[in-house]
Amino acid sequence: MPIEKPKYRSPVRLFLGKIYYGWRRKWIWLQKRGLFARTFCAQPLAYACFSHQTVLLRKLKDVDMWMQKNKVTNLKLACARLNGVVLKPGEIFSYWKLIGKPTRRKGYLKGMILQNGTFKAGTGGGLCQLSNLIFYMTLHTPLTVLERHRHGYDVFPDSNRTQPFGSGATCFYPHGDLMIRNDTRDVFQLMVHVGDENLEGEWRVSSKPQYTYRVVERNHAIKNEYWGGYSRNNELYQQRFDLSGRFLEERLVVKNAAIMMYAPLLDEASHTEKP
Repeated sequence: MPIEKPKYRSPVRLFLGKIYYGWRRKWIWLQKRGLFARTFCAQPLAYACFSHQTVLLRKLKDVDMWMQKNKVTNLKLACARLNGVVLKPGEIFSYWKLIGKPTRRKGYLKGMILQNGTFKAGTGGGLCQLSNLIFYMTLHTPLTVLERHRHGYDVFPDSNRTQPFGSGATCFYPHGDLMIRNDTRDVFQLMVHVGDENLEGEWRVSSKPQYTYRVVERNHAIKNEYWGGYSRNNELYQQRFDLSGRFLEERLVVKNAAIMMYAPLLDEASHTEKP
């Protein structure tokens, strides 16, 4: 399906839209107020369900490293609000409801924020790395993703990518949330931590997992859009296996389409710098 050419929106329209969607988000939180996870446990649950980690500092072309270093501070503050949260049967995990608004008063620093196909410095920047990690881990569990937002722009080419394109979840307070519901009979627990070099995460569970999961990419394509730009597209599927490794089923979980902000097939070395 073709992607529409990006439309210019005035600062006034953007401001009013932020107010509208902000209040809309708070109304959703109010409606579901009794369902949100709010219990924490410092002791890890008995079984590991899935764990993953991502590199904290990546040298990107034209991105000052102070943004990356400030991001680490922001991630530590956000992890402190999420680590150990328990997701009981029927409960909903809400990324922003647990973290709250990232403000300077709370200690958040200016980090990199992606917006309208480019990047800028903004308070709390870099927290998308945490929502990306949580979403990717959730795809390897039986938990249900209720809300996830994809990046509308592909700003940087692949640089040592270890996950399929589009396997993350962008976040923007408060209206761009990540919400996950526990539709199982087990209790789950999210553990997140900022290590020396990596952001580390794990979903734990109260009983021994009966299945394992794998995320596979299909139908990856770069398309020349009718208005002159390029888009990157793919589909992600979740595969389920029993403990012996026997394939059980596959289901579509994500369709991605993002406007490319770099030339297709361009050598990624011209866009990224390695330390």
